[in-house]
Amino acid sequence: MKRSKNHRKASNLVDRDRLYSPAEALKLAKETTNVKFDATVEVALRLGVDPRKADQMVRGTVNLPNGTGKTARVLVFATGERAEQARAAGADIVGDDDLVEKVQNGFLDFDSVVATPDLMGKVGRLGRVLGPRGLMPNPKTGTVTPDVAKAVTDIKGGKIEFRVDRHGNLHFIIGKASFDESKLMENYQAAIDEVNRLKPSAAKGRYIKKAVVSTTMGPSIPLDA
Repeated sequence: MKRSKNHRKASNLVDRDRLYSPAEALKLAKETTNVKFDATVEVALRLGVDPRKADQMVRGTVNLPNGTGKTARVLVFATGERAEQARAAGADIVGDDDLVEKVQNGFLDFDSVVATPDLMGKVGRLGRVLGPRGLMPNPKTGTVTPDVAKAVTDIKGGKIEFRVDRHGNLHFIIGKASFDESKLMENYQAAIDEVNRLKPSAAKGRYIKKAVVSTTMGPSIPLDA
C-alpha cells in the first residue's frame, strides 16, 4: 500500500500533456524514484518500423561512456585457449557441450551470452530459450566472435545491446538513478545517436514516434526525442 502511495505521489510530479527535453526528463526521473534501492534508468521508444520485414529490423549495440552501473553476468560458449581467455577477461560462466545442455534445461542466471563461431552449430539449438530473451549470440552485435576476451571486456565495461520487438518497441538502460544527470545525459545521447544511425532506409514517416524515460517502478516521463 505504501509503495502504491509513493508511486501515485511520484506520478503527480509528471505532466502527461507535455514532452520533456532529455535533460528535464532525466532530472525528473531521478526526482520520482520511489524505491529504496538504486533504481535503473531506462528509455523506451516506439519506432515507426515494421520489424516483420527484414529490411526494417533495428538491432545494435553501443558502449555507454559511463557504464550501466551494473556488472553484467556474462556466459561464454568456448573451448580450450579461448575458454581460458574468456575466464581471464572476467566471464562468469564458461563451457561448451555441458553448458549448452544446462541452458537447454532452464539455467538462465546470466545477462549476456558470447560464443565462438565454431560452437554456434550447438548454441543454435538454444534459439527457443535465448531468442525470446534477446540473449542469442549474433555476429552483428559482436557476441559471436573468436575474440571472446574483448567481447567480455566490452560487456562488463558498459556495452548494451538493443533490439526492436515485434510491436516496434525498443528498450535500453542508460544507468542508475544515483548517476549524475550529466552522466545519464551522456549515456542517453550515445544510445539515441546509435538508434538514429541504424534507421532503416525502408522505414517511412516518423522514425521515433514516442519516447519515455523511467526508473524501476517509477512513472513514465514523456520524452521529446
